[in-house]
Amino acid sequence: MRFIGAIVAVATIGGFMFGYDSGVINGTQDGLEAAFDLSALGTGFNVGAILIGCAAGAFSAGRLADVIGRRKVMMLSAFLFLVSALLAGIAGSSTIFVIARLIGGLGVGAASVLSPAYISEVTPAAIRGRLASVQQIMIITGLTGAFVANWALAQVAGGSTAPFWYGFEAWRWMFWMQAIPALVYLLALLTIPESPRFLVTKGRHDEAEAVLVKLLGTDEGTRKVAEIRASLSQDHRPRFSDLRDKVTGKIRSIVWVGIGLAIFQQLVGINVVFYYGAVLWQSVGFSEADSLLINIVSGTLSILACLVTVALVDKVGRKPLLLIGSAGMFVTLATVAFAFSHSVPGAEGGVTLPGNWGIIALIAANLYVIFFNVSWGPVMWVMLGEMFPNQIRGSALAFAGLAQWMANFFVSVSFPWAAANIGLVVTYSFFAASALISYFFVSRSVHETRGRELEAMEG
Repeated sequence: MRFIGAIVAVATIGGFMFGYDSGVINGTQDGLEAAFDLSALGTGFNVGAILIGCAAGAFSAGRLADVIGRRKVMMLSAFLFLVSALLAGIAGSSTIFVIARLIGGLGVGAASVLSPAYISEVTPAAIRGRLASVQQIMIITGLTGAFVANWALAQVAGGSTAPFWYGFEAWRWMFWMQAIPALVYLLALLTIPESPRFLVTKGRHDEAEAVLVKLLGTDEGTRKVAEIRASLSQDHRPRFSDLRDKVTGKIRSIVWVGIGLAIFQQLVGINVVFYYGAVLWQSVGFSEADSLLINIVSGTLSILACLVTVALVDKVGRKPLLLIGSAGMFVTLATVAFAFSHSVPGAEGGVTLPGNWGIIALIAANLYVIFFNVSWGPVMWVMLGEMFPNQIRGSALAFAGLAQWMANFFVSVSFPWAAANIGLVVTYSFFAASALISYFFVSRSVHETRGRELEAMEG
């Protein structure tokens, strides 16, 4: 178990980087707008540019991991994180900044699909959900780490746009700070083995058995190699055409379910909180310092919620948690929308929530974050890492990851425009409606995977 814990800890640094790279943008918008003279749409594109890279990274990583291995692709993602951090901080134009974020997005996309898949492939079924849920804890820890670093730098410098070390603005240092965990991730990946299931697909059975024996013990490791070999098609290596049913020729239903889970996780609007939280709370009357502190509170609550998931996911199951989350998010998002319906015009084109409505919106938004991170946050990644049969896991992850990041891009880039043109009431009502629809989607289409071996997954 120590060895399993150690390699899971290394793999989930990818989740930390995923979270840090996604969250670092929150609190830098003022600096970007001042440095690059951005419009609302321009801000949305600079913030959301990373998501284009994420979509490409997620789509290519699944298949590339079937060719060169899970560990090597994770190492590539760590290198991309490092390059992105350095380039984003030094960017002298919006174009260079967007390129830097695209590079970072490739790393985030790859880490987002491969970390949970790798964890699922090296852990026993009885504890797989708990260990895979650690990925979401690390994502939120990365987000919170970025929020804390941003807040601290802004506090010390006197604002995100104020000069800091060597005359560079604080917002640039917010990006440069990411280089530290990126380098740690790259070096740590050198210490973990390749996925035994990948090794079997490459015919490297002795290496696979050696890894499994170290993970599970001699007898269980030998038996597991035989099971993995039996679960894989013997006539060809994994390929995209495996996603089609051999009889009907149609895309397998399990692939559509995975894509649906990936899309709904984003349509409930969680990344509006993560990417635009500081701007959102400032727009309804909170100061920049208070808004950055609210981000830290939200991140801390998210981590605590994920710890609840770790305790429950292998006992209660995946599907019940998803249903609870959908119902809770619907109620809390509807409350936020109702609170914003009481807003009145404020200074500089913003709005203000009178009376207690600001507090109600803040409480409801944080309860929403809790419901998300007890359920859809970690459980979606757990399921994507385990629900597909061995033969199609890499290919199915490619499409599910692509769908997840495309939905993320749609929500994140459209939010500044939607907030300015159709209002926060309609925007949050859309997120609430998506949460409600997700409840019925899970109830009808999602099957429980708790306690099942990966070799027993059916398509």
